[in-house]
Amino acid sequence: MSALYTTQAHVTGGRAGRGETSDGLLRVDLALPRELGGQGGATNPEQLFAVGYAACFESAIRFVARKQKLPLTDASVTSTVSLLPNGEGFKLGVALAAETKGLDQAAAEALVSAAHQICPYSNAIKGNIEVALSTVALPAKAA
Repeated sequence: MSALYTTQAHVTGGRAGRGETSDGLLRVDLALPRELGGQGGATNPEQLFAVGYAACFESAIRFVARKQKLPLTDASVTSTVSLLPNGEGFKLGVALAAETKGLDQAAAEALVSAAHQICPYSNAIKGNIEVALSTVALPAKAA
C-alpha cells in the first residue's frame, strides 16, 4: 500500500530533550511534567499525542459528515491523555470529548462513532489503548 503522506521527527534527550520534524516546522523542547517529578516548563509526549489525536479525530468527524452529507456546521474535540501504570511499565488512557453543531444528539453520536472507525489515530491504537468517547450536540447558530 502506498502512503498518502509520510513525516519524520527526531528527538534527542528523551522526555527531557528536544524534538523536531524533518521539515523544521515543529521544534519543541521537552520536559518531564512536575507531576512526574520533572522540571515542567516544556511540552511532553502526552501533550503532543493529545493535540495530534484531537486534530486527527476532528478531521475524521468533518470527513464523515461531508461523506454522509450531514448538516454539521462546526465541531471541536477535546482530547485528554493520561499516563497510567501498567505492571512494571506504563500505558496511555484517552478520552475524546466531541462537540458538534447542527446535528441532534443521536446523529452527533452516530457521527462520532463513525469517525472513530476511520480516524488513523483510533485505528493505530485499537486494541491497545482504551478510548472513552463522549458527544455533545449543540444547535447551529441562527442566521
